[in-house]
Amino acid sequence: MMQPSDKALVPFVSVDNMMRLVHHIGVEQMITQIAQQIDSDFKRWESFDKTPRIPAHSPHGVIELMPTSDGEAYGFKYVNGHPKNTSEGLQTVTAFGLLADVYTGYPTLLTEMTMLTALRTAATSALVGSYLAPKNASTMAMIGNGAQSEFQCLAFKAMCGIDTVRLYDTDRNATAKCAANLQERGLTVVACQTPEDAIEGAQIITTCTADKKNATILTDNMVGPGVHINAIGGDCPGKTELHRDILLRSEIFVEYPEQTRIEGEIQALEADHPVTEIWRVMTGQAKGRTDDRQITLFDSVGFAIEDFSALRYIKNAIGGTDFYEPLDMLADPDDPRDLYGMLMRAQ
Repeated sequence: MMQPSDKALVPFVSVDNMMRLVHHIGVEQMITQIAQQIDSDFKRWESFDKTPRIPAHSPHGVIELMPTSDGEAYGFKYVNGHPKNTSEGLQTVTAFGLLADVYTGYPTLLTEMTMLTALRTAATSALVGSYLAPKNASTMAMIGNGAQSEFQCLAFKAMCGIDTVRLYDTDRNATAKCAANLQERGLTVVACQTPEDAIEGAQIITTCTADKKNATILTDNMVGPGVHINAIGGDCPGKTELHRDILLRSEIFVEYPEQTRIEGEIQALEADHPVTEIWRVMTGQAKGRTDDRQITLFDSVGFAIEDFSALRYIKNAIGGTDFYEPLDMLADPDDPRDLYGMLMRAQ
């Protein structure tokens, strides 16, 4: 049997190894470190190739590819969104990702990204919150208590200093699950019966619901002055969470307008409604929160550069560890022109 050469092997991070890595580093520490990588990459925004993700919609959900490159490395993520999956005992979102060397085209990392997407989404939310949320915010409403909710709560605790989360979901079992998982994590956790109850006293409101339909999770009268809204549930055409009037009262910040106008909350607005790209706030080219009564809204749909940052972080984090396994993924014949000969010698 032919043994693969070093050139044939690509580091592969399985779900098991990803979980081992998270426990080795710590959930909050890892979220914070991924956020630092995202912040660094967003500050060199203009060096990246940018394109809206490439979707394949079906009546059951959506499958998407999210590619980008900075000219030296190339990365993509495969991700799905199937809200009906939970009722069948399956994840709503699954993902894997790949990083490659632009010079050779050879992959340099293959990894699960179901877990990693949850970490990078939370990292992005809290990173943007650190730029936009009211100073000294202490309470966050977490509306939608599914797979992402604990990561969001811990990210805002670690990066924005919140100490209280108020939970609401139409499924009370989801709220109970989230509350139980957040015990012993240094947060005061309040399970709420209504979304109105959840937002009481909250300076930050995170919405993360999964139904693939236009919905009104927050109505205009529920949102008072001075709050920061982190809207992450809307991520495809026909799927929103906020009443249009909330958008009209808010200063709206987005990742990539060409994608967000198709998939985000702002699909409900005119195509020329003004929005601010969040990278401009990070680089000081645009203002974030300007006064205590302003409503800031991060209309987040997820963008490929965030995944690129997470992939780069993982590639660096696994160096010199056993949190990956070498995967025989690339053919490496002695003579690069003799692929057939390699096949025959393996007989």
